[in-house]
Amino acid sequence: MAPAASRLPPRTLRSAVVSAGILPDSLYTLLNAYSRSYVFNAMKSGITKGRLAIVDEDGAQHVFGEGDDKSAPPSVVTLWVHNASLWSRILISHDLGVSEAFMQGDFTVSDLKGLLNLWLDNRETLSGLTNVINTLFARYSALAINALGRQSLYMAKWNVEVAYDISNAFYQCFLSEEMMYSCAIWSEAEGGVRGDLDRGPRTGDLEAAQQRKIRTILKKARVRPGDRLLEIGSGWGAMAVGAAELGCTVDTVTLSAEQMSMTQQRAAAAGLADRVRVHLCDYRELPRDFEHAFDAVVACEMIEAVGPRHLHTFFRTLDWALKTDRATIVITATSRPEHRWSEYQADDFSRHYHWPNCHLPSPLSLPNALQRTIPGKFVLYELEDHGIHYPRTLREWHRPANFAGPAVEELRLKHPELRSDAELRAFKRRWEYMFVYSEVGFARAYTNLNCWTFTRPVSSLSP
Repeated sequence: MAPAASRLPPRTLRSAVVSAGILPDSLYTLLNAYSRSYVFNAMKSGITKGRLAIVDEDGAQHVFGEGDDKSAPPSVVTLWVHNASLWSRILISHDLGVSEAFMQGDFTVSDLKGLLNLWLDNRETLSGLTNVINTLFARYSALAINALGRQSLYMAKWNVEVAYDISNAFYQCFLSEEMMYSCAIWSEAEGGVRGDLDRGPRTGDLEAAQQRKIRTILKKARVRPGDRLLEIGSGWGAMAVGAAELGCTVDTVTLSAEQMSMTQQRAAAAGLADRVRVHLCDYRELPRDFEHAFDAVVACEMIEAVGPRHLHTFFRTLDWALKTDRATIVITATSRPEHRWSEYQADDFSRHYHWPNCHLPSPLSLPNALQRTIPGKFVLYELEDHGIHYPRTLREWHRPANFAGPAVEELRLKHPELRSDAELRAFKRRWEYMFVYSEVGFARAYTNLNCWTFTRPVSSLSP
């Protein structure tokens, strides 16, 4: 049987044009030269904290920044340029262009985390990198994500397939045993959120922290033996199996065939197949007999895929599915701080190459959207920020991700383009960039990880 069609995220059109060589060499040379001059001018005045040394494609070294602490030498991040296309990518796509250049091997860097921290330290003064071209691309992508059907039923399935149907064996390379692909919750038993840095990673730490995450979410959902739980976004079954072990009956919903298959296997292996039912459908296509059938709903890091145009449908669906008393909703999501949140959010590295067309809430935008949609039906009982726990989670995922052997063979069978060594290297670099990019964002509170608990106003404080 022929393998299914590949579902890897496509490059942006502008990245493909830069890489494809479809223009005359003379035009590429002129574009790259102009772009380098443009980027250098922006960095001369824009890097005021730290120091960046660039060894360009001709071997010449250029140093930008003097450091903000005159009493100590500034740390230096060194970047080696291997392909002058780097400059055109930055001109056309700004920070998204940097990520695409890294994936394509246009540059290497002494410290990727240091480079991303340098960008965050200087993001306001590096405003010179913004221009008409990359601003137009950004605004179009924000409009497309918000208003042009990027979360329709068809696109929702495509978004999930691209994000999660890569290969179960691939995800097993770096996820913990229960395959929880969301933020763990660390305690002193594992050395806390810096335990891996202070004393080194230990076998079993990630599993313990992920089990704590499952117990925490289920406790917030207030589920008891005999309760019925609806999970939107199955993952690979860790939450569903955990709830079933408590004595709940779980209906879990996913659009990923890979996740559905593994969730069913895991439930059966745990002797819980009679308590875990997996539905391959969208939250907008739930069975009719779900009406007012559930005691609680949990949705871990999936509401980002709903999109602002469909939040009202999402919340009405939850209200329809939950019992009219003692019902609870627990939602976790990557979010933006209030000062950075907008209803229109442009394409960036993560929402193009890992979680296509996602839209991040803010701590307040989500409960406000719920109240506008179903006023008075639920109250915001609790809001937490788990963002401090994500950097270590990402470091733990990053460490063992030296993909080799059967996982690579499965990837190449399922995705023929990865049979090219160059494409496989780009795939690996994409994941390396994601782990570090996300770690820096959460560590610097550039992004948050919020957990919202909503309850019916009737008996909302009952045990």
